[in-house]
Amino acid sequence: MLALMLLASMTPMSAQEWELIWSDEFDRDGAPDSTFWNYEQGFVRNHEAQWYQPQNAFQQDGRLIIEARREQRPNPTYRAGARHWGQQREQIEYTSACVTTRGKFEFLYGRLEVCARIPTAGGSWPAIWTLGSGMEWPSCGEIDVMEFYRVRGVPHILANVAWGSDRRYQAVWNTQRIPYTHFTERDADWDQHFHVWRMDWDETAIRLYLDDELLNETPLSRTVNGRIGRHTNPFTRPQYILLNLALGGDNGGPIDDTAFPMRYEIEYVRVYAKK
Repeated sequence: MLALMLLASMTPMSAQEWELIWSDEFDRDGAPDSTFWNYEQGFVRNHEAQWYQPQNAFQQDGRLIIEARREQRPNPTYRAGARHWGQQREQIEYTSACVTTRGKFEFLYGRLEVCARIPTAGGSWPAIWTLGSGMEWPSCGEIDVMEFYRVRGVPHILANVAWGSDRRYQAVWNTQRIPYTHFTERDADWDQHFHVWRMDWDETAIRLYLDDELLNETPLSRTVNGRIGRHTNPFTRPQYILLNLALGGDNGGPIDDTAFPMRYEIEYVRVYAKK
């Protein structure tokens, strides 16, 4: 607990400048607060290996736990000859969870902070991110406050911002990929500790931090959608929050079957607005 207090004190936070407008401290055991969180279900995106289900997200000892498990059972959405990749799979082999605030909480500008400990085993793909609503992806805008996965087999932590191009489902990305060794060279036990990911978002830029280290800065003057998004700027509109633990798929890489259950642990999620 002392380490968590020290981490919290590292983040510059002037009481005169910011006020807390929304948070979840996960301070009671059981299911996540249904007034805050929804669940994604099934095989959702990126050809990922996991089946999303609510059972894999639970609160315990003051934390939200998203747990990836090896589970094998028939895929209830399987359809012979189906075109969707998820419906082509006869079996579910892994399960996990994705919780979102879609339809329950969204915000425009401010500071998002998430204190978490992430799994780093092979195939793990934890994320903290936001999406807009009202337009299809990527014209809705996407902010990846945190992703972890392997790039050409090498573990990286990523901080990304995406918006729409002139082609459907093709994003324009401002991506920063930081080798995991950048962090482990300073702390060999980095993955055993909780860390604070932060987004500062205002009318001029989106800035993404890890333990107060700036990883990515994206000026909003760049983030204008293409023709499909009617040349709007998605980051002048509210976004909602997603927390998930994916496996494999397009970016996660080979899955280490000896690492289950994998746990992604979130200490808190907090959103601040400037006074």
